[in-house]
Parts: sequence; C-alpha cells; structure tokens
Amino acid sequence: MKVVLFCGGLGTRLREHTETVPKPMVNIGQRPILWHLMKYYAHFGHCEFILCLGYMGDLIKQYFINYAEWISNDFRLSGGGNEVHLFNRDIADWKITFADTGTNSNIGQRLMAVRRYLGDDAVFLANYSDGLSDLPLVDYLDNFRRRDKIASFISVRPTHSFHTVAAGADQLVHEIRHAGKSDIRINGGFFAFKREIFDYLQPGEDLVEEPFRRLIAGRQLLAYPHEGFWACMDTLKDKKAFDEMEMQGDMPWQLWHAR
Repeated sequence: MKVVLFCGGLGTRLREHTETVPKPMVNIGQRPILWHLMKYYAHFGHCEFILCLGYMGDLIKQYFINYAEWISNDFRLSGGGNEVHLFNRDIADWKITFADTGTNSNIGQRLMAVRRYLGDDAVFLANYSDGLSDLPLVDYLDNFRRRDKIASFISVRPTHSFHTVAAGADQLVHEIRHAGKSDIRINGGFFAFKREIFDYLQPGEDLVEEPFRRLIAGRQLLAYPHEGFWACMDTLKDKKAFDEMEMQGDMPWQLWHAR
C-alpha cells in the first residue's frame, strides 16, 4: 500500500530549524523525523512512498540520494577503510517517488498533484510528516476496511499545555482543564483513503476543509480514537521534547525495536 507524505510546508512555527532545512528533515537523534515516520510504515510492510515536496525539497532529495546506511546500522570496516560490511539495512526495500508539488500549495493541492503516482491502487495511506505515534496500524486498517468508508484519520488528545475553559454569559468560569484531560480530540494526521477521495476534492481546495465537510455530509469520514502515544513536532518546545525522549531511549513510535 502506497504512503503519501506531505513534506512541502514552510514550518514557520519551528523557524529556528526550518530556516535551513524543511520541517520533515528536522532531526530526532541521528535521523530526521521523516525517516522515523517512514521506518514506522515500513515496519508494517508499507514501503512505497510518495513524497510531496515543496519548500527546500532539494534537501530531501539529496538526503536520500546520498543516504548513509552506516549512521543507523552496525557495520564492520576493513580493507584499510575501503570496505564496509553492513549487518543491517534501513531502506533496501523502500521505493520512493519524489514529486515537486509547489512551495505554497495546500495539502489538497499536493494530494491532487501526486494522484497519477498512485496508479490503480484502491486504498492508500497519507500523513502530514510532522507527527509520530505507536498506532497499531494493522488494527487501524482492519477497522477502515470493515467500516467500508472513504476516509479515516486518527483522533488523539492534544499534547500542548493549553487549558480548555467553560464559562457562562456572565464570564464566570465553570471549569478549567488541561486540554489533554478534556473531551477534546484533534486530527492526528494518520490518514487512510479510498481512491474515491478525489471525487470529493476540487482544484485549489485544502483537504480538511470543503472535502471533509462533503465526506461528513455523506457519512463517509471516520475518526479512529487512539489513546496511545502521539506527538507532533510543531514548535521548538516539541522538538526539545522529542530530543529528550531520544536521549532517554524512550521512543514508543519505534515499534521496529519492540520485543
């Protein structure tokens, strides 16, 4: 199953890093968040990727063209440094399509731009490329097939330290709660689509605005609740949180290391 990854945004809220690299190339440890996400999908056997490039897309191309397997794998060096024997490989089974979808395009436009690369696939996956999760993908897709709808995304609890407020017309607060402990859920950015999604998407439209409203009206959109780990890299604070997890060896999205 092909995986469409939206990699072209400007990442303005992470400007400390995205002035020099595109947001999906911001590192967690030795590898960019994009690599972690692709590794997650590959763990479940989904190794055909379509990268929707835009802002600094050339850096993403260069990264994979010059990919260094030894960075994240054990290896033996011999022959005076001329021979490298890798004990494992990361991307040997990956097939990656690099598509220029425009610097200022929205998500819907990027998806339309790569439609031809999906071939005749009836179902495909998609992701914003800035979030990681321990989502049990097999269960998620089984639910999608069983419910037989056109589109699905995971709904998660917000992780930011905002508070929800309930107040009356008299401005008196009835309740204040951390957003993560409220009943509010947000779009986690892990999508599954049938090809019919393109029947709901018109030229120039963003994905989750008009098209999703049409899907809702037709009872064709699922929100799959995920209570496990989910986090996105939206701000410098998020980046630091990921770095701390990596330093502590606490990376629940790395299901390929699970025992």
